Amino acid sequence: MSTGSIDVIVIGGGLHGSSTALHLRRRGLNVQVIEKRFPGRFASGVNAGGVRRLGRHPAEIPLSAAAMEIWHSIESFIGHDCGFHKVGQVKIAENEAEMKQLEARVAEVRALGFEHEELIGGNELRRLVPAVAAHAVGGIVCRDDGAANPMLTARAYWQRASAEGVSYHLGDSVTGIERVGEVWQVRAGDERFDAPVLINCAGAWGDQVAAMLGDTAPLTATALTMMVTERIPHFIDPVCGLASGGLSFKQSAEGTLVIGGGHLGHADRDTETAEPDPVALGRSARTVTRIFPQLKAVPVARVWCGLEGKMPDDIPVIGPSQNAPDAYHAFGFCGHGFQLSPIVGKLLAEQIVDGRASLPIEPFSIARFTAP
Repeated sequence: MSTGSIDVIVIGGGLHGSSTALHLRRRGLNVQVIEKRFPGRFASGVNAGGVRRLGRHPAEIPLSAAAMEIWHSIESFIGHDCGFHKVGQVKIAENEAEMKQLEARVAEVRALGFEHEELIGGNELRRLVPAVAAHAVGGIVCRDDGAANPMLTARAYWQRASAEGVSYHLGDSVTGIERVGEVWQVRAGDERFDAPVLINCAGAWGDQVAAMLGDTAPLTATALTMMVTERIPHFIDPVCGLASGGLSFKQSAEGTLVIGGGHLGHADRDTETAEPDPVALGRSARTVTRIFPQLKAVPVARVWCGLEGKMPDDIPVIGPSQNAPDAYHAFGFCGHGFQLSPIVGKLLAEQIVDGRASLPIEPFSIARFTAP
């Protein structure tokens, strides 16, 4: 175990930065996290909170399956239940053409050796989601998926990492990164931090940090819109989405409806702001009431956006820098990194300490954007 000096600098204290820091600390390394505001401020603490394997990109499925094993014992991992509840996730088909698409999807997942996605017909869909509109014909379900509270989770990671010896520097942006010999020198505010290993977990600013390392990542900053309604009597258990997209829907334990689905607001990462778009909010509301017509009169209590980084192929950047020694990335999670956070930190720690990750992360290499 190292003592005294810093072994690893992590830029970004959100879920992936804090998870990576915690896993590295548990491997005996001294870790310094640099976070420009506070952990969970921009995406990690203000997302839909979906804990899902359902509908994952094929490259993400092994990671998501391993992450779910950790989620099912999240309190033993992080010292907090994070508000996780295993209620299942359902993707609803509204017509027979969409059912055909879902059939092909389930077959693809099973061909990869995974059986967590289960095709269901209309009767089982209505048993799971009695309130669904009459025109829905079936769907797929992951019965062990669920949801958690994003801000509780971000704080739990931060608190556990701090309790186990990870150091956090909050309130300053990184203004300079330089490699001097075999050491990374990182400036934030009036401070300079030195360590042999550097990890970029900078979220919507991940491409800017990558550029400081000589790497290229075509990230777009997006503002993912969320709505929460007033409380209503309990009427649904699973988290619901659509085969056609545009819906992430669940009812909280308090009775509020939490609604997302990739509807975009206005993102400005230079001012660190994300504003909802009324047109997108209207589109989201129409999607909800098409699937649950009885909710048309339910008032919306509040709306917000989180600043997230999106990659053109809709999967994140995870793994070593292409051009800088002893530097690594984990950013650009495209609005679906919440569930992956415990395993991404573990895989990066393995890469750094053992020289290789225990699951395939090659598809997420930053080199994919510059390869011929």
